[in-house]
Amino acid sequence: MIQIRHALLLVLLVMNTSVFSQTNYPKITGYFSVLHSIVTVSNEETTVNFRDYYAVTFPTGINIWKNAKIGFSFEIAPTIKTDDGISKVNSVLFHPGVLVALGHGYTFAGRAAFETNGRFGVTPVITKTVIKADNCSYYVSLPFPIRFGNDHPATFTSGIQLGIAF
Repeated sequence: MIQIRHALLLVLLVMNTSVFSQTNYPKITGYFSVLHSIVTVSNEETTVNFRDYYAVTFPTGINIWKNAKIGFSFEIAPTIKTDDGISKVNSVLFHPGVLVALGHGYTFAGRAAFETNGRFGVTPVITKTVIKADNCSYYVSLPFPIRFGNDHPATFTSGIQLGIAF
């Protein structure tokens, strides 16, 4: 009888440990963020946000993690630009991509970029989770958009993005 109780206790402990120690995949998370481009460089000019104009982007998306290392992300990001006293939605960016967990709170996102203003390209992004709470995480990202098209020269931009994932 004592052996049966010990065996039953062992089975319950093993079952509880395995249930609570894993994350079920696929895992779906959502996020919202604010992105400020810092500088944009082309072969014709260098422009600086906050000096030459003001632009702010609001990336919002869904991440689907296949496992702890790799996932897919879909992001929609409207950009509002103020230039010469006129504010307007400058473009909406459709931004699908692959996520790769790098460990220690870092993630790499390789994204394709399709803007409604006719520009297209790629955006490599490095993200660091800075605060992980029970129901959400706060993160900082460094995106490096490369854009082509719409009869403009190729551009390279750097920026900083602050967000919340849930």
